[in-house]
This record gives sequence, C-alpha cells and structure tokens, in this order.
Amino acid sequence: MTQLATAPSPVSATKPRNAGVIISALCFCGIVVALMQTLIVPLIPQLPTLLNTSASNASWAITATLLAGAVVTPVSGRLGDMLGKRRMLLISMLSLIIGSLICALSASFPLVLTGRVLQGAAMGAIPLGISILRDELPPERVGSAMAIVSATLGVGGAIGLPLAAVIAQGGSWQLLFWISAALGLLSALAVIAVVPESPVHTKARFDFIGALGLSLGLVALLLAVSKGNDWGWESATTLGMFAAAAVILVAWGFIELRTEAPLVDLRVSARRQVLFTNLASVMVGFAMYGMSLTLPQLLMSPKATGYGLGLDMVHAGLTLAPGGIIMMLLSPVSARISARRGPRITLMIGAFVIAAGYCFALLLSGGVWQIMVAAMIISAGIGLAYASMPALIMGAVPVGETASANGLNTLMRSVGTSTSAAVMSVVLASMTVSQGSASLPSHAAFQLTFVIGIAAAVLAVVLTAFIPRHTRFIPRHTY
Repeated sequence: MTQLATAPSPVSATKPRNAGVIISALCFCGIVVALMQTLIVPLIPQLPTLLNTSASNASWAITATLLAGAVVTPVSGRLGDMLGKRRMLLISMLSLIIGSLICALSASFPLVLTGRVLQGAAMGAIPLGISILRDELPPERVGSAMAIVSATLGVGGAIGLPLAAVIAQGGSWQLLFWISAALGLLSALAVIAVVPESPVHTKARFDFIGALGLSLGLVALLLAVSKGNDWGWESATTLGMFAAAAVILVAWGFIELRTEAPLVDLRVSARRQVLFTNLASVMVGFAMYGMSLTLPQLLMSPKATGYGLGLDMVHAGLTLAPGGIIMMLLSPVSARISARRGPRITLMIGAFVIAAGYCFALLLSGGVWQIMVAAMIISAGIGLAYASMPALIMGAVPVGETASANGLNTLMRSVGTSTSAAVMSVVLASMTVSQGSASLPSHAAFQLTFVIGIAAAVLAVVLTAFIPRHTRFIPRHTY
C-alpha cells in the first residue's frame, strides 16, 4: 500500500550553488562504504595466522560483511523514508566508524568479525544518498547526480583492492582499519556540514515482522549461496538453508501483501519497470563481481602455467584500478543518454558493453594490457548500467518510498554479487592444474568464467527489453 509523504517546503529546496557540495559529500560516502567490500581481500591468505583461527573461520570476515550489507540495506532504506534519510545516513557512517575501530584495536577473531558486520551494515548509505538527491537537488541536476552516486558502488570496490594491497604491504594490517575509520569520520562530518535533512517523510509504523522475515530469509539464502562450496552443495546444511530460505521468503511475501505499511511494497515492486530493473540488476551485479574475482587471479597466476601473468597483488590491483575511474567518468554520460533516450536504453547499452568486455577477455587475455582493456570495457558497461538503475526505479515508485525502493535495488545487486562469488568459485576450484605443490585454476576454467559473464550480461539485456519502452525519470512527483 502506498504511504502518504509530507511535502517539501518551497524554501527547503537546495540552492543550485550548493548542489555540487552535496553531490561530492554523498559520492565520498558511497566510495568509502563500497571500499569495505574489498578492504581485506589482500589479507585473505594471512587472516588465519593474524586472527589465530582456521581458514574456514577467517573467510567469514568477508562473508559477514556481505550478509550484513544485504540485510541492513532495505531496512535502513525504509527507516530513512520514515525517520529521515540524513539521520539514517549518519547512523550508517557511525556503524562503519565503530566497526573499523573495533577491528583496528583487536586481533581477536570474534571481535574482528563483529567489526566487519558493523562495516557491512553501512552499505545502506548508497541508496540513502541517492534518495536524498531526489528530495534536495534542483530537478535539472538530479539525473546526473544520481548516476554518479549510484556508480560509487562499483567505483569503491574497484579502487579498494589496489589501495588495500599497497597499505597492507607497506604497513600493519590494522592500519587498513584505522584509515577506514578516518575516512568514515570525514564522511560523517561532510554529511553534517553540507547535507540537509530531507523534508519528505512517510508516516507509518515500522514493519518489524517484515524486517525480521526478510532478514532471516536473506541470511539463509545468502549463506547457502556463499558457503555452499565450502559446505558441499549436496550437504544437509546447504540444502537445509536453501529450503529454509524458500519457506521463509514465501511466508514473508504472503505477510507483506497483507500488511498495511509493509517494509517492501510488493505491489509496487511487481510493476514491470521495477521488477525487471531489479532482475537485470542481479545479472549486472553478477557480471561485476565475476570480473573482480577472476581477473585478479588470472593476473597473479604464475607465468609457468603458460597463461598466467605472474603479477603480485599490488600490481594486479593497479592493473584493474583504471576500471574504477572509467565507471565514475561514464556516470554523467549515462545521465545524458538517459535524458535523451531513456534509462531503459542506457541499461541495455551498459549490459551490452559488459558482454563485449567479456568477449574481449575470452579472445585476448595473454598480456597485462589486454586484461586491463577487458576490465576497462566491462567497467564502462557497469558504470552505464549502475548509473541508469535509480532513474528506472524512481520513475515508478511513490516519493515516500524512494529510499526503500533504492535499498531493494541495491540488495538485488548484492544477491548478484553473492551468486557470482559462488558460481565463479566453483568453476575455478573444480577445473585446476598442478603447479608444484599448488593447485591453480586452469586456463579452461578462466575461459568458462568469461563465457558465464557473457551469458549474465546477455540475460541482463533480455530482461531490460521487458521494461516498458516509454520509461522516464520523474525528478519530483506531484504532491
């Protein structure tokens, strides 16, 4: 059921001269939050020793962050619609700061795991920031601003890997968390200084039952997807998690349809424009993480394999870093294409470019420059696609549900990345060659991951084709 929203006062609209600083502050928040996804990737081989635990336990330091982000994002979006988007954005950054400090001050696995959960809980900052832009900026600035902030989800992850590798190699591993705490503090201060509280609020009670049901269902589903390779895909634990997720999410949907003020308005989410945008988001998220997982391993495989390029983590990260810059630079381009041809066309072009990038990698992957070019093409497509999604979502949802709708879209991207991690890991782990005492992914395994990436991007194109042709972004609804 659509909820009533309070109308913004004419005097509360942001003056054009302040739009740039608001956009900059929200972009900075988005990049800092997205950095948490790849912050400890360079530490993965050392984590069992650093935390005095097993390799299986140490992997939870990454899994827990992804789970926390997936669960908290739709909840923080709904609370932002109800209680204030700026307020929830500050709470998100506070969670990141506290989590970073816990990790920086401790070498205990349970405490580090707790800190990583708190860092992941900050992921809701990106959809909250997108929604603030819709409420606060002049209409002529909204499209390009949303495109830039939306792209930070990919940009932060892309630049996080080389940045973390350089810091981890040159200093203490805990320095990573001190830096993330400092960046979180700077983000919070920027929000306090320049971002106004949105005047748009939804007057409704918070759906605690819906939040609990969605959280339990997502945890069961994403645990099965992300840990299935470790537990065994046919194990009782994995199959039980999948079954529990199915039962819980079906029951959750049944309850949400009968709730007066649901956490997620499934009737709105079922609209063609929203539904197929979210489904395409899953595929684009899948393709994005596939690149992040496979290309670094190919770059770091020993040259003795005949196909590996023998780079260390730092140089591999630097090779892929230009992709993050490409994502950011193409965000305004995405907004211009959307303004002229509609965001549906932009999303379709982005997915097609992703497919082209994977085709390039499939045909040419024998040199560092070739991998760099492939990564830049894929990143260009991701930048176009990610930047178009908020326009499609906001053009189809009531103004009082913008944060929760964007939160759900971000969740769909997270489902795609988690699924990609599982699928690509299975392929790389099951098709191996021996190199001394080590077992490494074979050349055929990398080729198959590129084919899977092409298939995901093509499926995104097909799903986008089902979005109504005459879609447009409406910066402000009539109140």
